[in-house]
Amino acid sequence: MTLLKVIVLAIVQGLAELLPVSSSAHVVVAEKLMGLDPSAPPMTLLLVMLHTGTMFAVIAYFWRDWRALYFTSGAAFKAFLWIVIVATACTAVVGEGLMKLIEHTLLRDVPHGQIEDLFSHLELIAPALGVAGILILAAGLTEQRRRARPAAGLGVRNAGIIGAVQGLCLPFRGFSRSGATISTGMLLGVEKSRAEAFSFALAVVLTPPVVAREALRLVKAAPADGAGLAPVVWLTVVGALVAFGAGLLALRWLSRWLEGGRWYYFGIYCLAASAAVSVLHALGY
Repeated sequence: MTLLKVIVLAIVQGLAELLPVSSSAHVVVAEKLMGLDPSAPPMTLLLVMLHTGTMFAVIAYFWRDWRALYFTSGAAFKAFLWIVIVATACTAVVGEGLMKLIEHTLLRDVPHGQIEDLFSHLELIAPALGVAGILILAAGLTEQRRRARPAAGLGVRNAGIIGAVQGLCLPFRGFSRSGATISTGMLLGVEKSRAEAFSFALAVVLTPPVVAREALRLVKAAPADGAGLAPVVWLTVVGALVAFGAGLLALRWLSRWLEGGRWYYFGIYCLAASAAVSVLHALGY
């Protein structure tokens, strides 16, 4: 893993993470094309550190919106905190349960099998991209027909459903987290800018435990003396900084397309990406 490759992956991650096209799928494909192993501990740590860079881009970009929506009063903050807790709890239950189920079924014959062992499988990424594309298309087309109707509120029920859908995304590279959660909000009738702000608020909550999980996995996989660990950590920090800048650019693009009624374009892209990943898998990547 060289600095140049890390910078390339960071740009791919930063641009794709904050668009509903599954940054993880794009990074995995880029890693394979560069001859890297996406399931190796250093690479999965790099991926979550790139997510950290884009997490800070999200905070910088959405802070004004969050302050206006959720921090105007103590009551507003408590209501926001409650729905975040509910959504995150649903994510944890669904995501952790699904990962354990996969590890005890698909990976039962793999020694020390972990969900990360599947991250390099393009034959799984392709259908996940396809499902995300269909969901985004459905939300975009439904939203166009609903324009005359009043938007639904983001209550506990809707927050729980969005959180559960976020949990479904965790084990599958290609099933875009932002695409799935924003689309779910739109299908539930939540105003699209509010669905977008809430989706990325959940991402900020989710990122630190995911980073901690991958850091622990890397430490366990490293030699006992820790040799070679420092260069990997340094490269991941550089990648996070590059992803931060690319993420800010992507967020501006996302907001314009979402507000301009072009959300379904991302669904078309995901379906095309699914077909392209299937071809790469057939070619032996």
